[in-house]
Amino acid sequence: MKGALTGWRRNLAVLWLGTFIAGMGFSEVMPFLSLYVGQMGDFSKNELTMYSGITYAVTFFVVAVVSPLWGKLADRRGRKIMLLRSSLGMAFVIGAMGFVHNIWILILLRFLQGLCAGYIPNASALIATETPKESSGTAIGILTTGYVSGNLIGPILGGVLAQVFSIRLTFIITGILLLIVFVLSLTLVHESFKPSDAPIAKRDGSLLSQFKNLTLIITLLVSTMIIQMGNNSITPIISLYVKELMHNVGPITVVAGIIAALPGISTLLSAPRLGRLGDHRGADRILVFGFVFAILMYFPQGFVSSVWTLGLLRFMIGISDGALFPTVQTLLSKNTPRELTGTIFSWNQSFQAAGSMLGSLLGGAVSGWFDYNGVFIFTALSLLLNFIGVLIFIPSMRHPFAKHSVD
Repeated sequence: MKGALTGWRRNLAVLWLGTFIAGMGFSEVMPFLSLYVGQMGDFSKNELTMYSGITYAVTFFVVAVVSPLWGKLADRRGRKIMLLRSSLGMAFVIGAMGFVHNIWILILLRFLQGLCAGYIPNASALIATETPKESSGTAIGILTTGYVSGNLIGPILGGVLAQVFSIRLTFIITGILLLIVFVLSLTLVHESFKPSDAPIAKRDGSLLSQFKNLTLIITLLVSTMIIQMGNNSITPIISLYVKELMHNVGPITVVAGIIAALPGISTLLSAPRLGRLGDHRGADRILVFGFVFAILMYFPQGFVSSVWTLGLLRFMIGISDGALFPTVQTLLSKNTPRELTGTIFSWNQSFQAAGSMLGSLLGGAVSGWFDYNGVFIFTALSLLLNFIGVLIFIPSMRHPFAKHSVD
């Protein structure tokens, strides 16, 4: 491998595999986590719902809170050491979940999983700092396919492993895979990290002032949250919506699984191409395209009468994700001082986790108020407001086809 791939390309290959396994490990427990919670005690239906909700939410909550702290530490000590901390910590914590028999210990381990999070943003930060600027959009686009495909395959693989072996053994297998990620990151990832010579107190005190365009940074972070909120607002109701469209007849769970997987497939296919296009044509153009395309694809999902039409529109949403998420990361990296790259990518993860929490909560609430189709309309309107905010606070986005660019 060393002879074939060197420098930033080898980093990209190793970290693609690492983010793939990390994304898979994070997502593969989702299909059966509620079932596993049910094995922790003789719970009533309401108790099971409550404990499942806490078990799901606690990890996202912790990630949202601690990610900026880990990012700050990454900028002082290096991103590679954060990769090692995260992969080794998740290996032991997720593996340990296979041995618990008490709901509160499981919740504690999910809490610790949130503390161990950070592999993906630190991988993104390392790629952003170790890759030549002219190739950073392409590299981040390729890296995006790693954790997107991991998140895509994770639930399918997790369901198969749990069916063939057991839920407990699935946690242990995931832990072993993450241990392999730790070894690969330790031995094959190279970082030419040089800590800043500025005193820590001085750097901390003037953190915000080090960004040349703080308004742009804040706008992009909020955009990450709203884009992720839109993605997750659909998650609680997608299978129920499919059931309604199929009139409760046929292989509903299989179709729902395929529909849920379609955005990940199209993101996997489109993100590298859109990243390269952004490098050559300008990232601002790709961001504008992503917002407009997403809005146009979300609105009709609330009015479809066929599961085939829904599937086509969900596939198209993956294309907009392939434009939005990597482009936001590229613009963040190109408008952030090199020594603060870890901080900004961890902030980005924090906003993304907050979006996941908000999406799940608001998706359930909106579907209760306005039925399932209301969720898609709510998501489209949220993205439309976000896009208007981008046009207001990032003036160059109003003229994406002019020669100037925020990147």
